[in-house]
Amino acid sequence: MKKILVIEDEKDFSDLLVLNLESEGFTVLCSYDGLSGLKKAQHEKPDLILLDLILPELMGMEICKELRKESCTSHIPVMMMTAKGAELDRVAGFEAGADDYLVKPFSMRELLLRIRAIIKRCEVHTQPQPSKQITIGGITIETLRNRVLNAGVEVDLTSTEYKLLLCLLERPGRALSREMILKNAWDNYNKTGDSRTVDTHITRLRGKLGGAGDMIKTVRGFGYKTD
Repeated sequence: MKKILVIEDEKDFSDLLVLNLESEGFTVLCSYDGLSGLKKAQHEKPDLILLDLILPELMGMEICKELRKESCTSHIPVMMMTAKGAELDRVAGFEAGADDYLVKPFSMRELLLRIRAIIKRCEVHTQPQPSKQITIGGITIETLRNRVLNAGVEVDLTSTEYKLLLCLLERPGRALSREMILKNAWDNYNKTGDSRTVDTHITRLRGKLGGAGDMIKTVRGFGYKTD
């Protein structure tokens, strides 16, 4: 049974989330302020975190950044929930490490669809796979262990970043459209933000790869490729 942590200070809304999530078979934990939410995430290590941005004690963006800094929580998918729907707000959320960004108000049906898409993506990421190793430009992906190495040093990536890099490295030299990247790295799930979402994750991925990230080339007006 998958465990979801809801960090939301509006108790009525949190109770509504709990009701709907438990009816779908999830185990649900709740925190009503940012500091206790961060501590609960570090202790419980849920399968998914639903994170409000405006919180007492510690804001959602800071929680997400802290989760991404620690190896024990960096892999946990985070879905931000907020009334801030401007493009700059969404981009800031993805840059902080969010896997998805849902603007309030939203339907419970949409929320559940997105949750299942993220969990499915993470399950694919952790399932045993035939042993395969891909090496390009100093970057090696060991698919059996779901590890990425940069000059022999392991790189800490989120599940989304891992699938995005794998998508590119499995097709060296081939220009991939943003739509194709979304289809492959997000399990055919059409995410809000589309091309800007891909761009933001590419920027984060390049940053984590350091100088080796230069092998990910921008194909202007189309998408990306690896040399």
